[in-house]
Amino acid sequence: MGNDMGPGTLLPHGGRLRAAAAHYRIPLTDWLDLSTGINPQGWPVPPVPDLWQRLPEEDDGLEQAAAHYYGNGALLPVAGSQAAIQALPRLRPPGRVGVIAPGYGEHAHAWRRTGHAVQLLPVAMIEAALPDLGVLVLIHPNNPTGARFARADLLRWRRVLAQRGGWLVIDEAFMDATPGESLATLGPLPGLVLLRSLGKFFGLAGARVGFVLADPALTQPLAAQLGPWTIAAPARWVATKALEDQTWQAAARAHLAAAGPRLAALLTRHGLPPQGGCALFQWVPTERAPLLHEHLARVGILTRLFEAPPAVRFGLPGSEDEWTRLADALGSTLVR
Repeated sequence: MGNDMGPGTLLPHGGRLRAAAAHYRIPLTDWLDLSTGINPQGWPVPPVPDLWQRLPEEDDGLEQAAAHYYGNGALLPVAGSQAAIQALPRLRPPGRVGVIAPGYGEHAHAWRRTGHAVQLLPVAMIEAALPDLGVLVLIHPNNPTGARFARADLLRWRRVLAQRGGWLVIDEAFMDATPGESLATLGPLPGLVLLRSLGKFFGLAGARVGFVLADPALTQPLAAQLGPWTIAAPARWVATKALEDQTWQAAARAHLAAAGPRLAALLTRHGLPPQGGCALFQWVPTERAPLLHEHLARVGILTRLFEAPPAVRFGLPGSEDEWTRLADALGSTLVR
């Protein structure tokens, strides 16, 4: 995103299904939404107790369930990781911040709008840029490219930054399918800030539940800035139950381990080999990305279009009928 974006600018995101339905004049119920990377077979939410007249309470078990799930008790629940992305830059004086690119645009936007000098960094440039940075922001696995980082590199970058009071911020929104690659169990470590969310793997994006895993010296001022009752009581209840459901989690990881490669193979068979991805999405850079995105939208399939570099990100179909629908749509396009 450009540096001229004003402080009130809203960035485009996937999932704007109502806008697509209106633009293409296709009923909302007729769409296949592959634009978000959200697990289409998310955690099955049971009937929620009547919590609507109660304020959220911190002793309801959410923090304990999250500490067990992440293997780290130094955490702060937040209203989705987006809340932390917007608030973290206000905890530091303006400085130089490196943000992985291409990547989730809200990171650079949040640091830039609070007066920090943002340097967009392709993976190959991170090492050279590190000596000049106060903060390095990564997404692991990266969204949208799926790039991953060696644990040794992450820990070394964290150490270098922490020695001068800097931070390594890692957005692990898509990490739940491969938890062994997370740094969560190593914390809290000085200068290490991990962002987690229940939106992607658990398919609970609408609940707006996330966590910041970091040293209390950081999470305490962050909590003070965010204020009380950041997550509604019903959402806290749902999140607690999902985090405790180890049987569902194991089954979901097994399913996604097969679904991600299946999507990559489908795209490759239709002349669109992904150049990266993870269990929940595949990333297809192509100069004809706008045409591909448009073709699919005209048949009611919403994907995520990226401009720099031009690419389309595909999320997972949820049912066999949806897999067939995507295959048919790809087979009918000349856009490669």
